[in-house]
Amino acid sequence: MTEIAFAPTISEQALLQELNHRISNEFQSALSLVSLTAARSRSQKVKDALSGVTVLLHHYAEVHRALQVPHDRDRVDAAEYLRKICLSISRSKLERAQVHLVLAAPPLVLQSAECWLLGLIVYELITNAVRHAFHGRNGEIRVELLRAGAFVHCKVMDNGSAPAHVQRGHGLKIIEELVKALDGRFEQKFGTAGSTSTLVFPTGGQKNGPDKIDRSACEIRHEARPQI
Repeated sequence: MTEIAFAPTISEQALLQELNHRISNEFQSALSLVSLTAARSRSQKVKDALSGVTVLLHHYAEVHRALQVPHDRDRVDAAEYLRKICLSISRSKLERAQVHLVLAAPPLVLQSAECWLLGLIVYELITNAVRHAFHGRNGEIRVELLRAGAFVHCKVMDNGSAPAHVQRGHGLKIIEELVKALDGRFEQKFGTAGSTSTLVFPTGGQKNGPDKIDRSACEIRHEARPQI
């Protein structure tokens, strides 16, 4: 079984947990302040506007929770982990941009560190696609995940259009470092009809289920907003 070089040590895990706890507290403080301000206002327009801010803060807090390291288990279902991330991104970023997000993934058990790194990469790729591919137009982003022997394949595709020369920004640098931590390889193809980002990395886990993607796909749907 291979070890993930980027897996945080015990001391690093404690620091990450403390940082996540502090960020969660800041979200809670912001939500409490906005809610209190709305309650004190006599203007219905102000109340309605602050209500929208509250919903958006809930969604951002949901993204933060989804991207945390899954400390509770050594091995997790990557499909379920990505489903939570995709759902939170859809609520916080994509719905306002009228971008549809689809996840197609069979159950696939990975080490928790592998899942965490995979989730961070997928988050960056979706965020970059929303920022650069659609130019204010609606569209679709599709995430596919499957295992092929000892390797995991993940694709993030969009039907937008990218510029002829894509500049290497901070987000891509982050992705490259995360890919190195997975000992994987990464490539992107851009075109007027859309772009495709492909990640392939070896997994130290045992094979789980058939090596083909669930083409029925799992569409990201609305659910009741969870409380912080």
